[in-house]
Amino acid sequence: MKKLPIVALIGQTNAGKSSILNRLARRNIAIVAREEGTTRDNVVAKIDDRFILIDTAGLKDPNDEFEASIQDQISDAIESADIILVTLDSSKYPDFKDKEIAKKALKSRKPVLLLLNKSDLGESLNIYEFRSLGIKPDQTVKLSATTGQGIKDLKTKLELTCKENGITATGTKETEESIKIALIGRPNVGKSSLFNSLAKKQQAIVSSKQGTTRDINRVEIKYKGKNLEILDTAGLRKPGRREVGIEKFSAIRSLAAIEEADICALLVDSTEYHSKLDQSLAGQIVEAGKGIIVVLTKTDLVDTDEIDHIMDELERDYNFLPFAPVLLTSSETGSNVTKLFELATEIYDTRKLEIKTSDLNKILTEAIIEHAPAGLKNTRPKPKYIVQTDTCPPWFVVHGHDLELLHWSWKRYLERKIREKYPFVGTPIMFSYRTDNKDSEKKA
Repeated sequence: MKKLPIVALIGQTNAGKSSILNRLARRNIAIVAREEGTTRDNVVAKIDDRFILIDTAGLKDPNDEFEASIQDQISDAIESADIILVTLDSSKYPDFKDKEIAKKALKSRKPVLLLLNKSDLGESLNIYEFRSLGIKPDQTVKLSATTGQGIKDLKTKLELTCKENGITATGTKETEESIKIALIGRPNVGKSSLFNSLAKKQQAIVSSKQGTTRDINRVEIKYKGKNLEILDTAGLRKPGRREVGIEKFSAIRSLAAIEEADICALLVDSTEYHSKLDQSLAGQIVEAGKGIIVVLTKTDLVDTDEIDHIMDELERDYNFLPFAPVLLTSSETGSNVTKLFELATEIYDTRKLEIKTSDLNKILTEAIIEHAPAGLKNTRPKPKYIVQTDTCPPWFVVHGHDLELLHWSWKRYLERKIREKYPFVGTPIMFSYRTDNKDSEKKA
């Protein structure tokens, strides 16, 4: 288990940053569209278990309140990153905005690489046309996110840059299994208080590492013979003024911690439990396939009679997390704090569960008999068999005919049937639907 170097993609809108991230991650994570400004928040992905890659929104008019918040995110990405990738469209001459971006990156004193995307186009310019940016030619990579040209060169260049600058992955010994638990939440929700309380309650401290503004605070402990590492995402910038429909926040470190962690403890303030931002973070944890515990903090500040009402409200707000346990805690009194260790180890073991194919197919057969999937006109989807292909998170592939016609409600129904026998407490389970007769795959 290790803390991976963070690499940030910055650049103007429509330079292809999201496409580069998707190409490197080999899956569609960031939204890609021809319209400028598609990416509105930072997107984070783990690349070959060697790097954490951040895709930031493009620079736009700083006089616009919404765009100013995007520029704040870019500044946070530069601050958090170990390496910065300035991304340009190689078919266009660099303008003053490109020069400002490059200047901002170089000013950080971090290693900077120049990525010239869309180099497969006939109008792609010569590398020397970009000398005015101040980035040396030997720190420049020409590539195409569309065709994959130059992607291998980029990975090689990143590894070389890490070596030349002494940037290494750090953490516990990789041979020693360690459960990573990230404390995720808004500022002032009680992350640091819970972190400190957990550090005092452990059976034996292995080590304590104080983080800087660019690092996550960590403490390694042993709990009932198991190694646990708690990650505190302290240092998140407080939200500034909020506009309608906009939650301005800095989530670089939270997103990186989500990618690094096995299990995320989503902290929800019991005195302010209705938060779209909390729900958004929960969605990101689930999309990343991580284990999740909803931790209700500061319960000592709430009347006992109010707790039942809050639990009902949480059940409604987080109806997409029926599998997530809710833990009521108080760092002030120490109530239920060590219960987090117990839940985390239970979820970690659950995430590694492998189900026999025969048992899975019994469940699938029962589901079809009880509620056969509907079709369209003269065509009906016919699930044939199901197999488990992965763990952490558990991943299941359903094979059959015309499965692209399966309604989302039937897919939810199948998940419920599996969870009835194998609850998979605290962990999302993933499904792929493979239509064998058309050799295509639909993911859900």
